[in-house]
Amino acid sequence: MPTLEHNALVEMFREHPELAPRLLATLFHIAVPPHASVAVVESSLDQLIPVEFRADLVLELREASGALVLAIVLEVQRDVDPNKKFSWPAYVTVVRARKRCDTIVLVVAPDAGVAAWAAENIDLGLGLGNVEPLVLGPAVVPEITDPADAEGEPELAVLSAVAHGNGPNGLTVVRAALVALGRLDQQHALVYFQVIWNALREPMRQALEALVMERQIEGEATFPTFVQKLIDRGKLEGIREGKLEGKRDTLLRLLARAGIVLTEDESARIQTCTDSATLDRWIDNVLGAKTAAEVLS
Repeated sequence: MPTLEHNALVEMFREHPELAPRLLATLFHIAVPPHASVAVVESSLDQLIPVEFRADLVLELREASGALVLAIVLEVQRDVDPNKKFSWPAYVTVVRARKRCDTIVLVVAPDAGVAAWAAENIDLGLGLGNVEPLVLGPAVVPEITDPADAEGEPELAVLSAVAHGNGPNGLTVVRAALVALGRLDQQHALVYFQVIWNALREPMRQALEALVMERQIEGEATFPTFVQKLIDRGKLEGIREGKLEGKRDTLLRLLARAGIVLTEDESARIQTCTDSATLDRWIDNVLGAKTAAEVLS
């Protein structure tokens, strides 16, 4: 049964059909035929063949004259499925026969093991013919760590986060992707975030939660609101108050060491301060100050 991740990745290419040929050119370094348009066509390859021969998506590249120059059969593969080694060649031959044009299979496989399996050459028999799927997996998808680059290519940033989110640079890659999601409409951003979140293993989920929490505590809203809501509000408030209380105690100890006496109003002002940056400034002011007024300026 198709999953949220499967459907979301298929819809990514359905809504942005130009993404497929662009990735073929930039990531696979393939000389994609010059074309004026990319369109999604029916995924059922032929009504006379079994339902299992139904590709996730078929894209057509056409010249300005309308001539068809390339067909891309796109498949999202999240698990190893031996049956695909028989259906993928069928996809190619059926589309090629019907469209009378060059045809390739492009497999989107975020998992490294599945991608390696999918990329294996498919021998059609006795070594006399073969089909070689192009696989968009971790070995091909770049690690996008710069938020500016991610904002320029949000779909590729999502693919990067899904493919590399659990790797050594995973947190940086995911952070860049989440910043890019802030540029998208709420519906797509929510779906893509869920796809990224579901792909992360527990250690990386915890690291992401800690990062979001830290940014919220420091008042740096660098992630979309729905990502910030990932953290339990009560937990967040408890940690924030604990950090503020620690800064208040540090300030009071420094004032006592400096021999600066506080009035009741000045003490209450410190105890009720909930702005971390203000407390930091007051702590810095203690050095060289002679009065509480100088510290609390």
